[in-house]
Amino acid sequence: MNDKNITDFESFSDLVAGIKPIKQQAHHFKQPVKTKQQVEIKAQQIHASSYFSDTYQPLLPVTGPMRWANENVDKIELKRLRRGDYVPDLLLDLHGLRQSEAKLELAALIQACVKQNSICCSVMHGYGMGILKQQIPMWLAQHPKVKAFHQAPKEWGGDAALLVLIDIGDQPYRR
Repeated sequence: MNDKNITDFESFSDLVAGIKPIKQQAHHFKQPVKTKQQVEIKAQQIHASSYFSDTYQPLLPVTGPMRWANENVDKIELKRLRRGDYVPDLLLDLHGLRQSEAKLELAALIQACVKQNSICCSVMHGYGMGILKQQIPMWLAQHPKVKAFHQAPKEWGGDAALLVLIDIGDQPYRR
């Protein structure tokens, strides 16, 4: 019986004689690295959900053009928006978007304005069923970076758009 064990061991060692052990260099337990685009989209979603509530009802005008100004903003700024003194640097067209998509796009627009030092932007919501036309002013009134908004003049979309004045912080003032 002892001879049989030696024979088996010798035959096994003959079979594995030229084999080298495999080195495992990859660790499969790490979290997958996210792309820059995935990180930015997640930040936009968090940004939008933290500022915009669908249940908040700010005091907005019932008659006349849609307008709103933060309490620490001079009323002359609202008049300048109405007259079209501010030229929007960024335009956002929300035609055909759902409310959740429009909310994310609106948050991204405000972030882009702050990042690019743009104090005025235009949000085109269109006529349609009027859902976005009702919701966008409510969302804008909730955001701390929004100083004021007013219905756009004819050249920027009329009553199907809003001109928004953004607080860009301590950046140099420009018009």
